[in-house]
Amino acid sequence: MKVALVTGASAGIGEATALALHEAGYTVYGAARRVERMAGLAERGIKILEMDVTDDASMVAGVERIIEESGRIDVLVNNAGYGSYGAFEDVPLAEGKYQFEVNLFGLARLVQLTTPHMRAQGSGRIVNISSIGGKIYEPLGGWYHSTKFAVEGLSDSLRLELKPFGIDVVVVEPGAIRTEWGGIAIENLMKTSGDTAYAPQAKALAKFFDQTARASHPKVIADVILKAVRARRPKIRYAAGFGAKPILFVRRVLPDRAFDALFLGALRRFT
Repeated sequence: MKVALVTGASAGIGEATALALHEAGYTVYGAARRVERMAGLAERGIKILEMDVTDDASMVAGVERIIEESGRIDVLVNNAGYGSYGAFEDVPLAEGKYQFEVNLFGLARLVQLTTPHMRAQGSGRIVNISSIGGKIYEPLGGWYHSTKFAVEGLSDSLRLELKPFGIDVVVVEPGAIRTEWGGIAIENLMKTSGDTAYAPQAKALAKFFDQTARASHPKVIADVILKAVRARRPKIRYAAGFGAKPILFVRRVLPDRAFDALFLGALRRFT
């Protein structure tokens, strides 16, 4: 039986992905800091790991446990992450560094820890959850978008590097999804820049984010991840969820200044 590790499995995309892989017959390890929120996954037969992607010891211990119990690891879904928003001038540098620790360096460390086992098997699949935010940009999202642009670049290099060993690297780029992400991003945004010179932009962007009724269910992304994991020859990138494909198409065809104008015009509707 193939073995999968899914980070950020306590809610949203990670939880839905752990369930989808389990139902497809994988032995699934769901990892997150908040293990108490994964009781439902444990009841379904998913193995629970307490893991903080900013804590190296917990990542090492988690991978060691998987190998000890299951003897292999076939799939790594790097899903853990969050959105830190606020004007670049307002966000403390320590917060910017933490955003990179969670969204990029935790992902990178798990790749380092799992690839030796995948190489020994001669096979494996790494699915890095990026975002349409890895291809587009917004005001007050400099740190978040920087991490996702970095995930895209790292994944491209890894894809070429690991291909000779039978390991595929896939990027998934969600659009708007009904998860805790939006609420956390709005909270960070307003706490950081809601009372500064950037308050008008912050309030408009918060309203822009607060459109959960149109966002897709996390299962939409979980199904895409399952497809990527099971495909004989997976795509390099999968875009899915509300608005993902149209937004990425517009970004590809519009010059930078035209995209700037389009986004700022859309944002003005919320001021």
